[in-house]
Amino acid sequence: MNNLDIISVNIWQIALSLINLVILFLILKKLLFKPVKKIIAEREKEIMAEYDKASATNAEAEELKASWEEKMSGAQARADEIIQDAVDKADRRNEVMLYETREKAEAIIKKAKADADRDLRDAQESIRQEIISVSTALSEKIIGREINMDDHRDLIDSFIDNMGDE
Repeated sequence: MNNLDIISVNIWQIALSLINLVILFLILKKLLFKPVKKIIAEREKEIMAEYDKASATNAEAEELKASWEEKMSGAQARADEIIQDAVDKADRRNEVMLYETREKAEAIIKKAKADADRDLRDAQESIRQEIISVSTALSEKIIGREINMDDHRDLIDSFIDNMGDE
């Protein structure tokens, strides 16, 4: 029976242990729980402040993004406007160049026609002079005498004029 005394339950010891546990819990609660709770509350405040700061930064970033997109849209519109102006200027310049080229071509054609007319008149005059000299020589040989140059020219001019009319 000796063995049973070792296993027996002592209620006073259990009660004393429970009272010690409650006292220890109250002391720890007073000394540790409130400071730890205070530290946790402060840390929670810091975390919330960081979240608020991050939210504000995110909102600012969204505003900057919207502003940037608006500026890019405006810049694209301005670039399109500049390109259109350059195309319009190039078209006007092209029209001016075509007009100037046409005028130059017309001037060259007029000059070529005038040169051709002048060359034709010079050739006709040269042929006329050649005919006059040949006919004078031929007439002198046929008539055997020298004809007055003025009379001879008048005869040949009237002959050539009549030839041109036919």
